[in-house]
Amino acid sequence: MNDSELVALALEARERAYVPYSHWSVGAALLDDEGRVWQGCNIENAAYTPSNCAERTAFFKAISEGATTFAAIAVVGGPEGQPTRGYCAPCGVCRQVMREFCDKDSFRVILGDSVLEPKPYLLRDILPESFGPEDLGFAAPQGA
Repeated sequence: MNDSELVALALEARERAYVPYSHWSVGAALLDDEGRVWQGCNIENAAYTPSNCAERTAFFKAISEGATTFAAIAVVGGPEGQPTRGYCAPCGVCRQVMREFCDKDSFRVILGDSVLEPKPYLLRDILPESFGPEDLGFAAPQGA
């Protein structure tokens, strides 16, 4: 699957976002090492802290279904009900979740848009000096 195809699936997932408070809808499409794609959207809550980002929704769906190794994630975002207008980068919490389950030197984070060309990064580039399981003296989880 190429970057543009993954971005298209993230744009599709964005349409299902539940954002009655921020009105900022985000979609993600997570590619596992078996070629499966796990879509996620942000889901807000009136209490705010129970809200969940699109990227974490995709990861938690994949992991709960047994996926353990991941190759890439595409992320898109913008005002609810409007086309995206520029890139939307993952928040710090989502970057840390990626770091828990992915190899920082090979996992690709693709920032997407409905018009602009996909903009790929390696996880290590968007989360430098990261903290992972090995920093606690544990082996990295399978796939990381």
